[in-house]
Amino acid sequence: MSRFSLRRAAVETADAAPPPAPDEPPASVPAPQIAVEPEHRGASNALLDAKIRLHARMIEEVDLSQLETLEVGDRRRQVRGLVNEFARAERLPFNTSELEDLSASVLDEMLGLGPLEPLLKDDSIADILINGPFQVYVERRGELELSSVRFRDNDHLLRIVNRIAASVGRRIDESQPMVDARLADGSRVNAAISPIAIDGAAVSIRKFSKKPYTLERLTSVGALPGCVAEFLRGAVGARVSMVISGGTGSGKTTLLNALSAGIGAKERLITIEDAAELQLQQAHVVRMETRPPNIEGKGEIRQRELVKNALRMRPDRVILGEVRGEEAFDMLQAMNTGHEGSMATIHANTPRDAITRLEQMVAMSGMKLTPESIRGQIASAIGMIVQVMRLSDGTRRLMSVTEITGMEGQVVQMQEIFAFQRTHTDPDGTVRGRFRATGLRPRCLDEMQRRGMTYDVANFDPARTLT
Repeated sequence: MSRFSLRRAAVETADAAPPPAPDEPPASVPAPQIAVEPEHRGASNALLDAKIRLHARMIEEVDLSQLETLEVGDRRRQVRGLVNEFARAERLPFNTSELEDLSASVLDEMLGLGPLEPLLKDDSIADILINGPFQVYVERRGELELSSVRFRDNDHLLRIVNRIAASVGRRIDESQPMVDARLADGSRVNAAISPIAIDGAAVSIRKFSKKPYTLERLTSVGALPGCVAEFLRGAVGARVSMVISGGTGSGKTTLLNALSAGIGAKERLITIEDAAELQLQQAHVVRMETRPPNIEGKGEIRQRELVKNALRMRPDRVILGEVRGEEAFDMLQAMNTGHEGSMATIHANTPRDAITRLEQMVAMSGMKLTPESIRGQIASAIGMIVQVMRLSDGTRRLMSVTEITGMEGQVVQMQEIFAFQRTHTDPDGTVRGRFRATGLRPRCLDEMQRRGMTYDVANFDPARTLT
């Protein structure tokens, strides 16, 4: 690994004027900082300036390709040595902890995602929302808060965005200023840049737990009762086709991942997503991802083409990360032609709204179908709609389990099996309520029993509080 000249670095950094940086609010998340606070004068300001100059110098003069070939420990030792030499040459009064932080931030800048790395490593953060280079919000426990992380300027932020997009073979520029991508850990990324983003690049990162949520874990955090989780696991095992409905950030994908544990280990699964984020627990999984058009506007592969192709790949079940367009028709066809037990998520506020949205999306396919035939397809293909919601206190909960029972006239018939009933809200904003059964016995229970699954029918008693 090449090393930069400390003498030349010291001369150049002494001559260089410190770059301007925006005002920053008090820190709420401890993280290595890059931005300079202009109101902090004297020694503190000089140290922050030195960090910026060190970042730039090492990125210019260190052989990144050689650095990437080293083991993680060797990388850290090499960078730490260069940082120590730089600190001595600049006569910077860093203590051991500050030198470690500086070494980590430099390594993140060269090989990782720069200022985002501390946030990505923080398991308490669920979402990272970047509104330009100087405003980064994070979500903890359902509450948004402003973090202390900043980017040096918009160009610095754009370099990080381009690094994310390039890692999954996608691009973002003025001709295509939006991109959906994913990180190595499966976290979902959406970015928008100029000219559609006026105040600098806008980036949202939906993080996923390094330890995937199971139904047991969801039960322990109060997202749903254990008896409801047991029923849903049985329904998945009995190959009931499901749609998980909810708003943005309500936990649809998390619940889908957890429910997939009920799928048999011998089944072949094919997942189709815009940005691969599902974390299924089975070994036999084929993952497919859509592709945006290239710079000439060609080569786009949409979800509909992937669904059609998946049916030629001998799947036992097809799992769609999200149904949002014309692929809804092909999904219903798959569920009706021997691929029972397939699953998908959809954006809708209620189970009835989910049915309406599916009707609209099937109409987008261009097939000349009457509304009655579309509803008939939906009624015969989908067995259950599971509604989830993010409540006002930030908690995610299962709100309803609704079974589709068929058609009556021109209306899709549905019956609610379980529901969460909100009772009141505490002074601190905590939403209180209880899970109840409606008293209706689901039709799929017979199929569960035929497959050797047992379930306590006392859980369908509406007078019983479910736990």
